[in-house]
Amino acid sequence: VQLQASGGGLVQAGGSLNLSCTASGRTFNNYAFGWFRQAPGEEREFVAGISRTSATKYYADSVKGRFTISRDNAKNTVYLYMNSLKPEDTALYCCARDKSLRIGVRSGRDEYDYWGQGTQVTVSS
Repeated sequence: VQLQASGGGLVQAGGSLNLSCTASGRTFNNYAFGWFRQAPGEEREFVAGISRTSATKYYADSVKGRFTISRDNAKNTVYLYMNSLKPEDTALYCCARDKSLRIGVRSGRDEYDYWGQGTQVTVSS
């Protein structure tokens, strides 16, 4: 399984970006996916996750109300729409696939096995 993230860039505070993560393989529909981010000198942190059928979505408190996760199973793609961006949102954003076939969403890094290379998001003040 390969995950390819795109859509990052430089944006002013208050702006928006839409990240995409496309997965290879035929089993996309069977797994939950998550977005994580890592700023320089910081640990990788959970941002948002979405269940197999999109029935469950879970967000970190820091992005709740500003970010929206979605998926298109026909396109093997997960999206992260980011609105009202803040300088503290600056980080490398990575998508990841849950390692199990469970229903629901998990936020722990150890619960994910396949990771994309990431796309850089920089928010200027």
